[in-house]
Amino acid sequence: MKENLDRLENLLTNNIIVARPVSCLNVCVSKEKSAKYFKEEGDLELRMKGTYEDTWKTVLESGSVECFYFHYPTYWEPQLNAHLQHCSSNGEQDKQNSSASLTMPLKSLSVGQEVKVILTASEDTNLEVKLRTQTCSEHLDVRLRFDLCGEEKTFLHKRKKVVAAGLKSVFQLEEDLLDHEVPVVAVMATGGGCRAMTSLYGQLSGLKKLGILDCITYISGTSGSTWTMSNLYEDSNWSQKDLERPILEAKRHMVKNKISTFSLEHLIYYQEELRQRAKEGISTSFNDLWAVALENILHDGVNDFKLSDQQQAVNQGQNPLPLYLALNVKENHISTFDFKEWCEFSPYEVGFLKYGAFIHSEDFGSEFFMGRLMKKNLESRICYLEALWSNILAVNLLDVWNKLSSTDESWQKLIRSKIRNIERNHIPPESSTYLGTSWMCPDGKLFQIIRNILTDRPLHHHIHNFLNGFHMHKDYYQESQFSTWKDSRLDQFPNQLTPSEEGICLVDAAYFINTSCPPLLRKERKVDVILSFDYSLDNPFQSIEQTSEYCLEQGIPFPKISLSEEDKKNPRECYLFVDEENNKSPIVLHFPLVNDTFQKFKEPGVERRQTEMAEGTVPLSGYCSPYQLMNFTYTKKDFDKLLKLTDYNIRNSRDFILQALSIAIEWKKCGRKCAQPCDSS
Repeated sequence: MKENLDRLENLLTNNIIVARPVSCLNVCVSKEKSAKYFKEEGDLELRMKGTYEDTWKTVLESGSVECFYFHYPTYWEPQLNAHLQHCSSNGEQDKQNSSASLTMPLKSLSVGQEVKVILTASEDTNLEVKLRTQTCSEHLDVRLRFDLCGEEKTFLHKRKKVVAAGLKSVFQLEEDLLDHEVPVVAVMATGGGCRAMTSLYGQLSGLKKLGILDCITYISGTSGSTWTMSNLYEDSNWSQKDLERPILEAKRHMVKNKISTFSLEHLIYYQEELRQRAKEGISTSFNDLWAVALENILHDGVNDFKLSDQQQAVNQGQNPLPLYLALNVKENHISTFDFKEWCEFSPYEVGFLKYGAFIHSEDFGSEFFMGRLMKKNLESRICYLEALWSNILAVNLLDVWNKLSSTDESWQKLIRSKIRNIERNHIPPESSTYLGTSWMCPDGKLFQIIRNILTDRPLHHHIHNFLNGFHMHKDYYQESQFSTWKDSRLDQFPNQLTPSEEGICLVDAAYFINTSCPPLLRKERKVDVILSFDYSLDNPFQSIEQTSEYCLEQGIPFPKISLSEEDKKNPRECYLFVDEENNKSPIVLHFPLVNDTFQKFKEPGVERRQTEMAEGTVPLSGYCSPYQLMNFTYTKKDFDKLLKLTDYNIRNSRDFILQALSIAIEWKKCGRKCAQPCDSS
C-alpha cells in the first residue's frame, strides 16, 4: 500500500482504489425554551451530501439537546444544510407554523474549533447549533493489498509441515521434503445442490482412505458443495478423523421428510427471525427466508456456527483452508453476462479479487465508509452464507437468454456488434442501470415491465458495501492486478463499479461458470495441482472448458482442455491436463461425475458378483434421476449409491493422482524443464 502526499492530503491506495482522509463533524442542536408557548416542537433535518450519514432527521422538543455525526472526506469542503419546520401551539385551536433554513460551509472551520450558530425559526424560538470537527484515524479496517493476509500466511507455514508428512507417507520417501519442494494441492468443487454435497462427502472420504487428504492445502467450493464444507468445519479436527460420523449425519438430513420445512409453525419462526434481523439494521430479502429454510433442511434447528468460527479448524494447519465463492452482480437490469465480480470468503477474510480489498470475515455485513468501520453488526450465522453461496433461484432471465443464444456464435456476435454500433451514436442515461440491449425494446411502461420481469433476482443477497466511499485510482484500468479480473464492458467506467454502489448484490457463482477456481488461481496462492470435482449431469466437461477459456481470455495460467469425441461421448473417471510450456500453470486432474467401471467393480480391482450388479447401477441421467438439482430428499439407497460411486471413482484414480503429485514434486525440486512430459490420457 502506497502513501501519496498531495497538497497535505495523505492518500492510501493499492493503485486500484483510493482511500482519502476522513473527518467527523459533531453537530449538537438545542431549542431555547419559549416563555410564550406552553408546548413547542420542531422537525429538524440536517443534510450533508457526500457523507456516510447523508441525512439526519429528528423531532426536537423545547429544551432538548441532541448530537449528530457526519463523516466525510476531509478535503471535500462540504457544507451543512439545516432545515427546521417549527410548530407552536397554546391548544388545539391555536397552531402556528414556521420554517427556517441555514447553509453552513465548513471550509473555514478549524479542527477542534467549536462554532456556535443560531437559527431563528420564529420570534420566540431559536435553534442553537454547535459545530466541531475532528480528524479520524488513518487506520483502515479494509485491507488494500493483493497479497495473502497474515493469518493465511501463518496457516500455510503450518500446513506445509502436514502436507510434507502426508506426501512422505504416500510415496514412502526415505527423506523429508524440503519446504520449497512441497507442492500446493487444492480441491476445487463445483455446485449442484444436494448432489454436490453428497458427492463431495464421497470424494473426501476416498481421499482420506488413500491417505491423500493430508496432502491438500485448500478446498474451494460454491453452491451445494459449500454445504459439505461448512458442516465439516464445525469439527476443528475433521480431516484427522474418520468421516463416517459427518456422512451419517448428512444422510439423516437428506432422507428425512422436508414437508415440515414450510409448516405454519416454521413459517411463524421464519417471520420472527427476519423481523429480528431487520431490527438489528440488517437488510433482509427473500434470500434470508431461503437461509432459515435451508438451516432447517440441513440441520434440525438453529445452528449458531459462523464463518469466523472456522478459524479454530485451521489455526494449527490441521485441515485444508476452505475457500467459498460468490458473484457480485448489478442488483437489477444488468445481466451476469454483462457484469460480474468474484467475491471470495475464507474463515479469515471476505474480499474482491479485482479490487484487492478485504475485510475480516466477522465484519461482513457491517457498515463501512472510506475503509473505516462505521457500524459493527453482529456476524450472521453460517446458514445465511450457505444461502448466499447457493441462491439457485436468483437466476436472471437475461442470463438464460444469453445462455440459450450463445449456441449460435454468429448471432451472438451480431447482437453485440449492434449494441456497440448503437452506443456509438447513443448517449446512455446517467443511471447505472443502463441496459446494453436497450436497442431491442422501445421505451415506455410496457418495456419497463418486461425489463423488470426479465431482470428480477428474487433470491439475491443484498448487503452493505464495504467498498463504500472509496475512489477509483486514475490509472486503475492499466494495473495488471485489475486487468487479471476485469471481464465486462462496465469495468472501463469507474462510476459504474462497486465502490460507487450503496450495497453489493451477491449470487451463486454458478450463474456465470459453475466453478470455484478463481480463488485458487490467485497468483499469490501458488497452487500447483487442482483436483477438479465436477457434479454436472449433462455435460461433465462444460465447467472445466469454460474455466479454461475464461483463463485464456484473462491471461491467467491454466492448461488447455483437449478432449476427443470419444471422451465427450463416454467420459471416464479422471483426466489429467498439464501445460508443459507455462511453468505457472497448475496441473489439473478433472473428475467428472460418471458411472463407468463402478458398474462392474465394487472396489478398485474387485469385480462384482452377478447378485451385486444392481448395486452398480446409479441413475445419473434422465428426468427420473433422483439426483436432479431441485431434489432435496433422497432415499437411503440413492444416497448410499452416490456416496459409494464418488468414493470409488477417487480411489480407482489413485495412479492418476499420484502421477500428478509426483510431477508437481519434481517441478518444485528442479523446475519444469527437467521433468518428463506426461500423457493426459
